[in-house]
Amino acid sequence: MISANQLVILDRDGVINHDSDAYIKSLEEWIPYPSAIDAIVQLNKAGYSVAIATNQSGIARGYYDEATLHSMHERLTELVEAKGGRIAHIAYCPHGPDDQCACRKPLPGLLLQIQQQLAMESLAGSWMVGDSLRDLEAGESVGCHSVLVRTGKGEQTLAKHTNLESTLIFPDLAAFTDWLCQQQ
Repeated sequence: MISANQLVILDRDGVINHDSDAYIKSLEEWIPYPSAIDAIVQLNKAGYSVAIATNQSGIARGYYDEATLHSMHERLTELVEAKGGRIAHIAYCPHGPDDQCACRKPLPGLLLQIQQQLAMESLAGSWMVGDSLRDLEAGESVGCHSVLVRTGKGEQTLAKHTNLESTLIFPDLAAFTDWLCQQQ
């Protein structure tokens, strides 16, 4: 069983891969940060489980379908596994902002899916790494430590929200990973 303090939950777009205001609509547009793939593997080797919680409203908007999303996630999994790492679970919300679902961040539904999938009693003490306020709010609602990365929309989030006192801020996922691994 995974203990909560050994789980790192990542947002996808802007944390693991380049983001786009026009959405990531194809496998060709899904461009990972090389340091992010290495960071996931480094986390695994340090004893952390890594899960992903990602809003994918482009599906509801008709920009791409679930098969395309799965091809992106298969590529991500292949890249991580090729370097000796593993992603414990990928949870995604295919709904739009007006769909009244329980899974779209900032609601905690995706994180609760991860908790259930990994058979964890609680997520309190886990880490939630994102580039937007909604990522941080979702994590905080279930007791995760909040981490904001400056990649993706992270700089915009910092400029808009100055009340992030309980949030750790790092240049990117690799910098957070280095810090976390040094805490052990």
